[in-house]
Amino acid sequence: MTDHWTPGDRRPDTASMLRVNQAGEYGATRIYAGQLAVLGRGTPASHLVARMAAQEQRHLDRFNALMAERRVRPTLLQPLWNVAGFALGAATALMSEQAAMACTEAVETEIERHYAEQLAELGDTDPAFTADIADFQAEELEHRDTARANGAADAAGYPLLTAVIRAGCRAAITLSKRI
Repeated sequence: MTDHWTPGDRRPDTASMLRVNQAGEYGATRIYAGQLAVLGRGTPASHLVARMAAQEQRHLDRFNALMAERRVRPTLLQPLWNVAGFALGAATALMSEQAAMACTEAVETEIERHYAEQLAELGDTDPAFTADIADFQAEELEHRDTARANGAADAAGYPLLTAVIRAGCRAAITLSKRI
């Protein structure tokens, strides 16, 4: 980390960033778990979801390790994100494979935007953390694009469905930063 701070400088709140990132990746693993519980195994959609879930697990594992190293507590809302994430994943998969893809598109759109904001705020203050976020951001974009290429926009009620999910993601981000 760079130690060239002067009085009055605003330092990025990396503990809050780490807390919300870990919560988001945890939520993503739960969404994919819910989708896989409904989609089963062996279908084209389940193969896509399983691959994305494995990447999200890698992100979660890295943020868990950073939280332990930096002594950052997880969000107190973790039990809620456990249930809400699984329920969202299962519900969208029950609607259709396209709705599951729409869910992925909506979530990843918000996460990518969130990571972009963090990268701008971090600048060159924490190169290792910045590199992790940039790496994960690229994979989130890949997930969003995969969902789009696999019928997300064909989901029934697509505009409303994605708007509601995106709003929920923004609310979860806001809450998980501090609570």
